[in-house]
Amino acid sequence: MRFMATDVAHAVGGRLIGKNAHLSGASFDSRTLTMGQLFVPIIAERDGHDFIDDALARGAGAYLTSREVGTNGAALRGTAIVVPDTVEALRALGRWARLALGARVGNRVVGITGSVGKTTTKDLAAAAIGSALRVAASSRSFNNDQGVPITLLNAPDDCEALILEMGMRGHGEIMRLTDVGLPTIGVVTAIGEAHTALLDNLDGIAQAKGELIEALPSDGIAILNADDERVLAMQSRTSARVITFGEAPSATVRITQVDLDARAHATVHMATPWGDVSFSLPIAGRHSASNSAAAVAAAGACGVDVQGAARAITAAPMSPNRMDVRTTGGGVVLIDDCYNANPKSMAAALNTLAAIPARQRTAFVGVMAELKDPDIAHRLIASLARRLEINLVAVDTNLYGGDSITLQSAILQAGELGDGDAVLVKGSRVAGLERLVHAFG
Repeated sequence: MRFMATDVAHAVGGRLIGKNAHLSGASFDSRTLTMGQLFVPIIAERDGHDFIDDALARGAGAYLTSREVGTNGAALRGTAIVVPDTVEALRALGRWARLALGARVGNRVVGITGSVGKTTTKDLAAAAIGSALRVAASSRSFNNDQGVPITLLNAPDDCEALILEMGMRGHGEIMRLTDVGLPTIGVVTAIGEAHTALLDNLDGIAQAKGELIEALPSDGIAILNADDERVLAMQSRTSARVITFGEAPSATVRITQVDLDARAHATVHMATPWGDVSFSLPIAGRHSASNSAAAVAAAGACGVDVQGAARAITAAPMSPNRMDVRTTGGGVVLIDDCYNANPKSMAAALNTLAAIPARQRTAFVGVMAELKDPDIAHRLIASLARRLEINLVAVDTNLYGGDSITLQSAILQAGELGDGDAVLVKGSRVAGLERLVHAFG
């Protein structure tokens, strides 16, 4: 969206230094910043203030800063808005952008959360709703205190629907994100063992995820997984209308049949209040059918024709490193699902690998991070792999109970695979297994 530097200063209570400037969108990464954007330096492992000069060189129209002086004590260059805390200022600016978009997007603001499937559901919903409306959706996994405001600020001025992925690692985080994004439609995909080191157990995770549903207005819509008892129970936490999805006979959007092809891509058949639909998914795994049902429900809730939504889902562009199946130059069928991992998503990925016809099936797996009982969780996954007759290769972790190999050894082993082999690569972000994916070519 387009705005002025004075709008930023007013929205965040900051002090404008330099000339007023026309701005278009925002970025917290100077490497991807485009001409005319607002640069927002974030202080994390590295201090984003150190990249202000780079952002200006790349065409930033203005920037936030919590520093009163520039590099080496020099005066601030360009157009600056001085604030006490850039992250807090970004949240305030994101809420301002949400309110500015309010009249056009109306009640078509979809918040999506869950332990698994958030980004896939976001991608599918963006395609489904985008079949009829101008949509702005979270890029990649922009689902936190920085990502949600950036999504709002980068929405086009003529946007007709917003799709906001909302992640969390503790209580109160989703509540904070809803205060920025003000969702009118809330989707919860599933509750699984993710971040249990921080939230203790599945009930704690459900409590935190349900903050999205509690934030919905009374004229909003809660879209809940009928196959997950903890998600379904969230209907008691809202006065909004409830739409359910899944394979349960009671589901509002009901999956009636799922057929897998040789690459584990599903053709899904659904009965919905807006008509029956059938479509093929652009992503592997039977479990992806549930995410597509949530997307269809969101499209229906936004008033989009579900037949057009179903056609759009078939060709939906998907975020990278998520259940992406391809055949390598060496003839290996590779499932790239290395973006992240928890026990629920790892089990789903292993079952997908088992469904692919192959001479030999191998899963290169990294650590599943932030679990309360990591030893038990990892060994259960190893047991599942044995039952499915999958060769489990642990990379840089001994938590699965057997021998572990280094990433470099895994890359060498990958080079020995060929025609007739099917491979899964999956682990939490800290495992860095995208480097192994790249080794397959």
